Amino acid sequence: MSRMIGTVSRGVRAPIIKSGDNIVDIVTESVLEASKDANFEFHDRDIVAMTEAIVARAQGNYASVDDIASDVKAKFGADATVGVIFPILSRNRFAICLRGIAKGVKKVVLMLSYPSDEVGNHLISLDAVDEKGVNPYCDVLSLEKYRELFGYEKHRFTGVDYVEYYEQLIRECGADVEIVFANNCKAILDYTKNVLCCDIHSRARTKRILKASGANIVLGLDEIMNAPVNGSGYNADYGLLGSNKATEDQVKLFPRDCQTVVDAIQAKLFSATGKRIEVMVYGDGAFKDPVGKIWELADPVVAPAYTAGLEGTPNELKLKYLADNEFGDLSGEELKAAIKAKIQEKDDNLVGQMASEGTTPRQLTDLIGSLCDLTSGSGDKGTPIVFIQGYFDNYTTE
Repeated sequence: MSRMIGTVSRGVRAPIIKSGDNIVDIVTESVLEASKDANFEFHDRDIVAMTEAIVARAQGNYASVDDIASDVKAKFGADATVGVIFPILSRNRFAICLRGIAKGVKKVVLMLSYPSDEVGNHLISLDAVDEKGVNPYCDVLSLEKYRELFGYEKHRFTGVDYVEYYEQLIRECGADVEIVFANNCKAILDYTKNVLCCDIHSRARTKRILKASGANIVLGLDEIMNAPVNGSGYNADYGLLGSNKATEDQVKLFPRDCQTVVDAIQAKLFSATGKRIEVMVYGDGAFKDPVGKIWELADPVVAPAYTAGLEGTPNELKLKYLADNEFGDLSGEELKAAIKAKIQEKDDNLVGQMASEGTTPRQLTDLIGSLCDLTSGSGDKGTPIVFIQGYFDNYTTE
């Protein structure tokens, strides 16, 4: 009988990772122990993935509020008025960063996108914007006008008024603050020519537009903490992007030098199992909450490192398309045999063919990272490692 189980994703428990731990040994040993506990065997093209958080924790990749303040001060000047534009609305992701920024400048002009931030956290609903006759594409709102129109909205899940929260946080750090609401990055230039772009995935475009429009100093969060400050952690590629709150005075940065980690784990697993197992580090997946409207994707990339076998995109046929069209007159074993034969004969590149229409045109690492993020969770499951089997199987695999 043909095998009945396809893809299996398992959360693997691990010790609590601390700075200085050997992440390669811990991940390898945890997966090997899990195989004994759950009685599964290893196969070529199985996948081991670990959260970016445990890699960064093992590296001790942290920065303090004072480290951030020092870097901001050095790059903008201690008496600068800086436009801090398009930050996401998150106590975990941005609040500690904002404290450091505010401590490093004289005044912050905080420009918030509306009705939501880049990853879907809403200040107000789109319906409310429509009701008030506001055009979010071109209208720039002062704080007073925003309050007049929309009042004091709180996030439906966190119960936080992020406008008030960020304003108080900046003042508590000793900086003056002015808040405006706009979606055109050039609006900030009416307030200051020094800009810190806090958007994640659109940051290159934002910086390009501002530089072309006469801004003086234009930096992104990826250019803050991109080198050590007083012996701190850093990330040369992403700076503060992908950071998370560690303590009230410290952030954990996105991990660096991850490729050596995944390659070393792959080598150790091959030595232990004789199988070519793919390995990756993952952060936020990519999926939208239909109620809260938030996309994950607060990290600059889903997978900062992965082994070579995870390159590329899926190359799959749509089984229901074949069943309804090309083999619509077949059923039972005859249909099954015809579809299996079609899969075995498929081209190496199905782009543009109707039989592949509707399959997900995304990078494998983005798809797998989303699966891992949902499997491991972000709370107290204690499974920062994910072991996946059968991901590259298809209907013909026995």
